Amino acid sequence: MDFSYTPEQEKFRREVRRFLEKTSLEVFGPSIEAHATCSENLIFGDDEHHWQMMLEYHRRLLEAGYLALHWPKEWGGAGAGPVEQAIYRDEVMRLGLPPFGANHLAIDRIGPTLMLYGADWQKKRFIPKMLTAEEIWCQGYSEPNAGSDLAGLQTRAVLDGDHFVINGQKVWTSLAHRAHFQVLLVRTDPSAPKHKGISYLLVDMKTPGITVKPLVKITGHAGFNEVFYDNVVVPRENLVGELNKGWEVSVAMLMFQRMSAGTRQPIERILNQLIELSKEVEFGGVPAHRHPYVRQTLIRFASDAQCVSLARYRALSAHLKGKPPGPESSFGKLFASELNLRMTMFAAEMLGAYAAIENDRPNRANRDLWVRRLLNAREYTIAGGTSEIQHNIIGERVLHLPKG
Repeated sequence: MDFSYTPEQEKFRREVRRFLEKTSLEVFGPSIEAHATCSENLIFGDDEHHWQMMLEYHRRLLEAGYLALHWPKEWGGAGAGPVEQAIYRDEVMRLGLPPFGANHLAIDRIGPTLMLYGADWQKKRFIPKMLTAEEIWCQGYSEPNAGSDLAGLQTRAVLDGDHFVINGQKVWTSLAHRAHFQVLLVRTDPSAPKHKGISYLLVDMKTPGITVKPLVKITGHAGFNEVFYDNVVVPRENLVGELNKGWEVSVAMLMFQRMSAGTRQPIERILNQLIELSKEVEFGGVPAHRHPYVRQTLIRFASDAQCVSLARYRALSAHLKGKPPGPESSFGKLFASELNLRMTMFAAEMLGAYAAIENDRPNRANRDLWVRRLLNAREYTIAGGTSEIQHNIIGERVLHLPKG
């Protein structure tokens, strides 16, 4: 496979790079880390100033035509080819920027899922305002007793004439505190096998009976939420796909999520910062970047970062052929999240005892940044499907290995 770029594609890269560098500087200032541990905290966190930054950044991405490169033109996207999409994501990761603006979940996965499975009226009603961020969306999947085993969800929706009545609880719901709408997985047939009796609904978050409570992480950010449903009434017409067949829709959305999961961790940026850190601290009595163990580890990380890029190309190719994302998407999610964790843990190894110290004063090794990353890194091996689940998907559905 030829990974070289044509002159036109190189021109596109230069244009994207100039735009992102200029816009990020104007909106976020000289360092995105000055505002948050990572770009996701700008989106999912509870700081109002950061949120206003994100809305402005979203507006500029939309005006420039970069917000939804993967969306078809008929729905306001760019209809870009796989190479252009890959170039954009490379540049986004290089700078550690949010790839989909403020309405991350809608642009990344909810919109594309609705394009595949939604009724015509649902597409016309909801998709345009996803693009403009007039209506922010969140995702109601995980429950206290149904995370990795999502099909075990118990939030109940009873069909009563022309509406559903919903009771239950969701947890780890990013953006619920800002969302206008939610895609919600509910159990509509408790007597069916657990993967069968599930339906996929579109829910107005202002509906009476919905209560949102923030969950504060170890980092101090409160981007996650618990959401409670007490006799919440949702019109039947808000059902996406067929009744009791929402599992197929939900899996497609998870595959979109995993396809882009490599962009959740700016691997190249973190690797470059890790290399810079190795030039600023000592390890084993010598400058860290001269120690053979450190050098070999950094080389392994660089090789693994290339594997993340290749996994992203693989998943993107299937999507551009009009296919829903398949189980191969799990490669990118698994590899990127685990690599992010390993690089962060290695930074802690180089910093030694200083890795546990945080303060607000700038310092030569930028240790505060790595302390916050260390607290945050393991989250991504859990969110969107744990690493153990990704291994199972790859083993069973890609490699077709026998179940143990």
